[in-house]
Amino acid sequence: MKPIEQTRREFLRAAGKGVLGAAALTAIPSVLKPALAETASAPAYPWTYQQVDKDAVLKHTYDCFYSHGGCCAAVFAGIMETMGEAYGAPYNVLNGKMFANGAAGYGVASLCGSLGGACAVIGLFCEAEDARALRDQLYEWYKVEPFPSYQPEMESVTTVANSVLCADSVGAYMEATGYAMSDPGRLARCAGLSAEVAVKTIELLNIHFGFEAAPVVEEAPAEEEETLGENEYIGVGTSEIGGEIKVKVTMDGDKIAKIEVLSHNETAGIADPAFAQIPEAIIAAQSTSVDAVTGATKTSEALIAAVNDALSQVK
Repeated sequence: MKPIEQTRREFLRAAGKGVLGAAALTAIPSVLKPALAETASAPAYPWTYQQVDKDAVLKHTYDCFYSHGGCCAAVFAGIMETMGEAYGAPYNVLNGKMFANGAAGYGVASLCGSLGGACAVIGLFCEAEDARALRDQLYEWYKVEPFPSYQPEMESVTTVANSVLCADSVGAYMEATGYAMSDPGRLARCAGLSAEVAVKTIELLNIHFGFEAAPVVEEAPAEEEETLGENEYIGVGTSEIGGEIKVKVTMDGDKIAKIEVLSHNETAGIADPAFAQIPEAIIAAQSTSVDAVTGATKTSEALIAAVNDALSQVK
């Protein structure tokens, strides 16, 4: 058996050459731990950002949703484990499972856990001011993005949260689909969402550090104003699922003669019954006090609100 001092010197030489991986560190005999303290130090903050393959992050994050304890851990692990696989230490020394308590909006349906995991990654590589700027860009994207577009296991409708809160995001999806929290479809949706958030985080970091050009944002053409007759009125309502719903109400004297839906971002198929039935019901009753369509409650309520907005302008 080698003397402890000789073994200690061999360890120091190996550490100096950087040959010790994260797995090896856990197997160090207790007698050598003082040597580790002499040679190992935390990387300077912020850590140096390294590029990773987006497709690899997308797939790995999806898998991590199931293996690491939900959305928050999935995003952190999906990025950092992919980076660790490519570059080694220090990127492979952090266990993403420590963020498992961020699932389900940190247990209280508050901030979507996927965003929490993303903010942790951003915070590793950016000083506070830059981290906040990237966080805000990520939040704005999340609010309007239809989730999930990444659907490796099953086809699903998509919904828009118009919020960064778990309760709003997953709530809109569950209402549109009828899924419960424990249903495989709901789990697959949040796994896909987590994967998309991880890739968006990589995109923002790539742009920030000059590895990727920012996308060119083309200005949308100015929307032509609707030409209205004296008896026509535009109204707007807001749906928790798709955002703004715009309608045109045509009056015949003091009667509601026609209701047209001009624009919306509701989920195709799910919202269609509301658009077909609510205008007819309002015209038949000559009142907006009509029942919402089962399965499309939020769309019905927003559509009724839009009609009320238009009627409020009738003189």
